[in-house]
Amino acid sequence: MKKCMITACLLNIVFTGSVMACTTMLITKGASQDGSVMVGHSDDSELFDQRMVHVPAADHKPGSLRPVYYDAAALGSKPEYHAYTLRRYVGKDRGPVYDDPDQPQSIPLGYIPQVEHTYAYFEGTYAIMNEHQVMFGECTDGTKIQPDPVPGKLIFYSAELSRIAAERTTTAREAVELIGHLIETYGYYGTGETLPIGDTEEGWIIEMAPSPEGKGGLWVAKKVPDGEVFFAANELRIRDIDPEDPNMLYGKDLHAIAEKHGWWKPEDGKLDWLRAVSEGEYSHPYYSLRRVWRLQSRVAPSKAQSPWVEDGFTRKFPFSIKPDKKLELREVMGLYRDYYQGTEFDLSKGVAAGPFGNPYRYPGPKDGGGSDTGDPNAKLKGGWERPISIFRCGFSYVCQARGWLPDPIGGLLWFGPDEPMSTVYVPFYVGVTRIAAPYYTVDTSVFNQESAWWAFNFVANWAGLKYNYMIKDIVEKQNEIEIAEIESIKLMDARALALYKEDPSKVPPLLTEYCETQANQVVEEWWKMAWRLVAKYDDGYVNDPEKMAQEVGYPDEWYGKTNWANGPKSYKKPESGEGEL
Repeated sequence: MKKCMITACLLNIVFTGSVMACTTMLITKGASQDGSVMVGHSDDSELFDQRMVHVPAADHKPGSLRPVYYDAAALGSKPEYHAYTLRRYVGKDRGPVYDDPDQPQSIPLGYIPQVEHTYAYFEGTYAIMNEHQVMFGECTDGTKIQPDPVPGKLIFYSAELSRIAAERTTTAREAVELIGHLIETYGYYGTGETLPIGDTEEGWIIEMAPSPEGKGGLWVAKKVPDGEVFFAANELRIRDIDPEDPNMLYGKDLHAIAEKHGWWKPEDGKLDWLRAVSEGEYSHPYYSLRRVWRLQSRVAPSKAQSPWVEDGFTRKFPFSIKPDKKLELREVMGLYRDYYQGTEFDLSKGVAAGPFGNPYRYPGPKDGGGSDTGDPNAKLKGGWERPISIFRCGFSYVCQARGWLPDPIGGLLWFGPDEPMSTVYVPFYVGVTRIAAPYYTVDTSVFNQESAWWAFNFVANWAGLKYNYMIKDIVEKQNEIEIAEIESIKLMDARALALYKEDPSKVPPLLTEYCETQANQVVEEWWKMAWRLVAKYDDGYVNDPEKMAQEVGYPDEWYGKTNWANGPKSYKKPESGEGEL
């Protein structure tokens, strides 16, 4: 097995950023066209560890302990735990992909009792989906306090919580209850978090925050009503805690702790979870709410919601919403490919988009999180809209739990490396025993043509040179591959189900071979397209074997924004204002 090696020099780099910019969603059974429950997530995680890994099922000796590791996704790299954003974990506990004896082994924050058997699951920065079709999304939220881990006392962040839930549970509610128990028992550190958790029948949202007590943690969970969809984008989404609601769960000490620390008073009525534990949005106004508005308005345009609100604690956008029509799989994928096209916030418009409608906006010291003065509390003088499909996305996915099929066949992960706009979502059945090597071959510090992530990242970066031209080529190929994959899955479902009825043990090898072949073919096709784009748009031309070096220049609107009109059209020096379009 080929491994992505990372040098000791690179391991000494300490990243201070964290995965604080994701968009996540849950589509209930009654809101999807095929009756599946879907969970989506975009891991907008800079140049961190972008591997997609299959963690195998395992048996454990009675009385053994399960190590709990620090997650760099929480508060950045911490060398004292051998935890780095370029490598989320090194050790033997999660299968062969992570077993690298040449690198420093991850150091646990603590231990919990192990169970006799743990389930297989896919993971990235967080758990994604297990063999029983329990699936997870995630987004990071700002909270009033964000403590560091304390070995033996505050040992859990949401990433490890999701992994343990994937290892041990068979339903979404079981996962929520387990996560809540672990938070209260072993302590929670880091940022606030929102985790959508779905299974074949229902979907729950669990949100968590550190406790001002310095031990334990705070959490609340709410079931998404069937027939509705849920969206979150870096702001807590649960509001009033209703003790009489059978579809709401929360920590037993939540009210007492919130009252003790002045975060809530009983005379104020029901505890508002968002107000109690957070300051609302972070980074800048509309960093979160613009995405929630956009997603809700796309699936339910009949609601005609305005994008403008009074403040970050608005109740304008409900916890969940009923779509105008049931959503197809590719419509859900398409939600992740949004940068406000056709709205007043369209990032392909304006001078910042350049001549070729590039929606990428690269952050700098003047942007949210730290002004050019270095003071994170300084008043911002400007800002970019924060889109759903963003250039720094590490990967995104849509999981489907399909209860009409046996678990190994019913659970599908559609995984797309790099940014959603220019990725291809590739199917992985949860019944596989391994995945294609290019999907776990990633070191974002070293270019590698054997890596799926680098194939998609290269195309996305190259497209920035002539975006409104190249994105058409990309979408055409994207559509071709994804439509063919969906048709192929229908055939494989039928074939695998027939084999399952004959002998279930024969299904995993069939699904594994199928998924490996599909994934490897997509990576091969994407590299071919990458080199086609290089040749087709070389030197700013549009090139075709039948007609090379087509001079397309710039759009008329762009000429008017430049000094082109003052160019060398005569020997006379232009007068002031002469040549303006």
